[in-house]
Amino acid sequence: MSLSAQIMDEMKNAMKAKDTVALEALRAIKSAILLAQTESGAKEELSSDDEVKLLQRLVKQRKDSAAIYTEQNRADLAEPELAQVAIIEKFLPAQLSEAEVETAVAKIIAEGGFSGMAAMGQVMGAASKALAGQADGKTISNIVKKLLA
Repeated sequence: MSLSAQIMDEMKNAMKAKDTVALEALRAIKSAILLAQTESGAKEELSSDDEVKLLQRLVKQRKDSAAIYTEQNRADLAEPELAQVAIIEKFLPAQLSEAEVETAVAKIIAEGGFSGMAAMGQVMGAASKALAGQADGKTISNIVKKLLA
């Protein structure tokens, strides 16, 4: 079942349950999918990699917004953002823990023979490709910096 079909089914369930937070998150996903499909030169259907990237971008936007709201002591605005994150993450592949990401990055560094911060770009490229959809870029970057330092 495609992501669009899953989203539509979940939207129907959210409407029936009168779950406004879930409905708002699902509508945001649907909107992002439609925008991606109508971009110039875009294919009719998005690939699964494109769908994962799109969902990760939506999660990151909401986490960033929640962090800003929390800094400004606006928990009333941060809570719905974090609730939407939980709903959007249901459609993402299972995320790796920091320990699992660290193990994978250490393996990439060992196999490539990388050392020093000068190799960070190469390690980030390989790690981002290997862990696509399973970990966010910020987590990967922090672990790469820690292991190369």
